[in-house]
Amino acid sequence: MKHYDYYDSPQGRMLLVAEGEALCGAYFTDQKHFREPGAGWRRDPDAAPLRAARRELAEYFEGRRTAFEVPLAPEGTPFQNAVWKAIAGVPFGATISYAELARRAGRPGSARAAGAATGRNPIGVIVPCHRIVGADGSLTGYAGGLERKRALLALEAASARHRQAA
Repeated sequence: MKHYDYYDSPQGRMLLVAEGEALCGAYFTDQKHFREPGAGWRRDPDAAPLRAARRELAEYFEGRRTAFEVPLAPEGTPFQNAVWKAIAGVPFGATISYAELARRAGRPGSARAAGAATGRNPIGVIVPCHRIVGADGSLTGYAGGLERKRALLALEAASARHRQAA
């Protein structure tokens, strides 16, 4: 059974979804590929992975968290899971290209396929697909919208500068 709750982030409302002890979804409610709560889902703000995700997201948006620890269980194909795992390895404040992402996912030369898998990432922000950019560094594609992608990257850059100055 899936449990869900909402988190009102500075970038918009998010639907958080857990199954068992792991988070399997974090969607901005206005994003492309948003997943509505399904039949048999139960709203449960006290589910441990939902509590952890809300706390960690709040710390992230406050500039106090650079890595997430909530257990994750994204649902996808083996290739999508390889791409999402590679995305999760992109450090806070850094970006990589879709071509580099495809290479890290074990499919060099498959930048377009890696881009499609990135667009289907079910755990936004926590699996930081906003850190994936075009080959020339341009901001391309983001299910949550380019303005939100720009804002998330700016938040990370400001937080990194603040950490360096401290």
